Amino acid sequence: MATALITGASQGIGACIALRLAKDGYHIALNHFPSDSDKANAEKVAQQCREFGVNAELFAANVADYSQCETMVQAVKEQFGSIDALVNNAGITKDGLMIRMPEEQYDAVIAVNQKSVFNMLKLAGAVMVRQKHGRIVSLASVAGLYGNPGQINYSASKAAIIGMTKTAAKELGARGITVNAVAPGFIQTPMTDALTEEQRSNMLKLVSMKRYGEPEEIASVVSFLCSDDASYVTGQTIEISGGLMM
Repeated sequence: MATALITGASQGIGACIALRLAKDGYHIALNHFPSDSDKANAEKVAQQCREFGVNAELFAANVADYSQCETMVQAVKEQFGSIDALVNNAGITKDGLMIRMPEEQYDAVIAVNQKSVFNMLKLAGAVMVRQKHGRIVSLASVAGLYGNPGQINYSASKAAIIGMTKTAAKELGARGITVNAVAPGFIQTPMTDALTEEQRSNMLKLVSMKRYGEPEEIASVVSFLCSDDASYVTGQTIEISGGLMM
């Protein structure tokens, strides 16, 4: 049975992706940040994944740290025997206007959102090269396609993921490995729940479908990209935004 490694899988979109891939029959390696609260959340997700009859195990690592990623990838490979799908989902936001943003605020988002993707592409990609097969999907964002005021750090990190996806697809394609990205728009999460009604209304004016997306709608596209049905799809960024900016 194939194994999927999902970073930042303790909640939100990452948790939904883990559950969907478990439903698809993947064993699940759930990465979570090394904290008690994140571990507790990840264990709940793992229990739900196991209800689909697959194995699901937790792997603590700060994916912005290369050495921790190296240790995690080795542990996943040793425990499951292969890494057949990688989903780069881990990410943070630290918003602020560009001219007021401290350097450390910019660097923190780049480290988690962009450097983590390099770490995992390199390390899990090497495993897949030896296997001569694999599926890689990274979470970009519409902010990386269109920019977003107050998010120069986040937009930069997500735009970089799109370029990294194209490069990795060109480097790994001959080894039977596909590399793609998805770019979610406004998705129903605890973050959007905290917005005022006015803020929500203004955001939805930009969306053709006039509603927020659900995390499960992101997971379904990731599921497709990890499946045999997408065996000739690589180097692509699929926008999942309900017609944002059309």
